[in-house]
Amino acid sequence: MKDGIEDVHHLGLTALETQLVRASVQERTAEPEEVGMTPIELTSDMVIEIVRKKGVKEEVLYDLDTPIKAEDTLVALTSGLATNYQDLDKLRVMADELDVAMSIHTPYYMDLVSEGELSFKSMDSIRWGGIIAKALGGSMVVTHLGLYGDVDDKTAFKRIKGRVKELSAWYKKQRIKAPIGLELSGRREIFGSLPEVAKLCKEIEGVGPVVNVAHYHAREHGTLKEPKDFDDLLDTLSDISDGEFYTHFSGVEHEDGNEKRYTSIKKGDLRFEPLAEALVDRNDPITIISGSPLLEHDAMYMKVILERVLSKRVSREGKETVNNKKEKAGSR
Repeated sequence: MKDGIEDVHHLGLTALETQLVRASVQERTAEPEEVGMTPIELTSDMVIEIVRKKGVKEEVLYDLDTPIKAEDTLVALTSGLATNYQDLDKLRVMADELDVAMSIHTPYYMDLVSEGELSFKSMDSIRWGGIIAKALGGSMVVTHLGLYGDVDDKTAFKRIKGRVKELSAWYKKQRIKAPIGLELSGRREIFGSLPEVAKLCKEIEGVGPVVNVAHYHAREHGTLKEPKDFDDLLDTLSDISDGEFYTHFSGVEHEDGNEKRYTSIKKGDLRFEPLAEALVDRNDPITIISGSPLLEHDAMYMKVILERVLSKRVSREGKETVNNKKEKAGSR
């Protein structure tokens, strides 16, 4: 992650979304020398839970400032992102100094719809993402929501709402400031249409929309063509985004309302220029994460296009100002 933050900075970019792809947990008994320490202070691993016996029952403690006791069971996260919280803190400081906004994406295959074990694992992944985001000073924890499976739309919505609401309350209790970002889906069998995500964001505190532009474009049969199309999409979500948008962008191949695959931005029928024009007109705060197979290349390409559109706009407005002054001078 250190190299990633430095690379983003050297490219002149200002955001990095880190993927929590192969996260797993291991349980172990607390070592004698760890008694009295807190999970934050441990250097051997990243402990995310303390399981403590309370009579015949077990209590799960998530507060990372809780002193460890003898016979506690420690649940440690292996994420591949950092060894311990000291590492994450150093990365946070580096990102702040280099002006790189950090965010976390949970594993790509998530399931908050079914009643099986995968649903509980998915909820755990969102919790782990929140813990890491808190240590990194992350701005968002992005997640997919899962397949409809064998249930109808209303049942899927009810189950997802209950689980996301539970997770949001857990975030608040753990003082995790990053919202849970609900990503628009690009296939019709996957929960996450624009109305579904918007409704969840309106009804649950502490969540926000992640506008995956390629997913929306594919699901809506290639509807994003002109600046007004992008403007209308952002308008739909502005109230629940607090005027600050978090988005993904890439090229996309699609068919019959379903995404087939991501492509580089120059391929396919989804162009970045109309979005850039809409953004320059709106002047809203926005984070745009490249999802392209040409990751850094297309991130730089979007930056160049956005700067070019902005430069043309400033130049045109400057000429209009000069012409207006001339007209006023000539009328005296």
